[in-house]
Amino acid sequence: MGDLGTDTTIEQVDEGRFRATPSRDWEIWGPMGGYIASFALRAVGETTALPHPAAFSCHYLGVARFEPIDIAVTARRAGRSAASHRVEITQGDTAILDAMVWSNADNEGLEHDETVAPDVAGPDDLSSIEELLPEDAEPPFAFWDNLDAKPVAFEADWPPPGPRPAVWQEWLRFRPTPTFDDPWVDACRSLILVDLPSWPAAHRPHAWTEPKVIAPTLDLNVAFHRPTGDQPWLLCDGAAPVSTRGLFGWTARVWSPGGRLHASGGGQCLYRPMRAG
Repeated sequence: MGDLGTDTTIEQVDEGRFRATPSRDWEIWGPMGGYIASFALRAVGETTALPHPAAFSCHYLGVARFEPIDIAVTARRAGRSAASHRVEITQGDTAILDAMVWSNADNEGLEHDETVAPDVAGPDDLSSIEELLPEDAEPPFAFWDNLDAKPVAFEADWPPPGPRPAVWQEWLRFRPTPTFDDPWVDACRSLILVDLPSWPAAHRPHAWTEPKVIAPTLDLNVAFHRPTGDQPWLLCDGAAPVSTRGLFGWTARVWSPGGRLHASGGGQCLYRPMRAG
């Protein structure tokens, strides 16, 4: 089991330059994409003079190894109310991720909220994945050890006998540390949860055929609406309604038990044949 705060720690080596080492505790087909993106977000948090993450967008250019990575942050616009920074993550001569990040100051503006939270049971009314699975079941990847998970819908027999809707919803709580006082570290929770449901949602209509493909993520886009620092449990609400031309797009929303929307976003994935073994 990893700890998100510890496992996204970055070390400054020069002005605008940082170094970090991804942990194997966050493995899904290599380091989980949202986890690697978290290093970029934290590097901006250490660079910008503004207190809040506002928006994050990145292209995944390569799959990192569990070895040191280099992070370079460049200011593109630095204002009193908002700032934009570009982040490049490399590993040796390999480009891993390019990102653009907006930060913002405390600000006043028009207020409205027309969001409608999913009509699902809350985390207190659902069983954990450990309770639902056989006692000897092991998580498919190390990443899942980092989360307390309570699925909204669960089928014990998997693969199912037929297609299922391209929707994936789970209440999730990071462990061993569920929330973080640093707003940039805590925002990494939303970054990971927006990235997370891409494949689980897109796979559900096809799981019954046991397709021999994987789907690396091309890009990730996240809007941070509200801080999550006082919310241990967050609903990962994902959907992948269109899969065509060797690509699928997904959207994701992050809700708290009170029905408030904290982050939203999505991206696009590219199918690849599964390697033998």
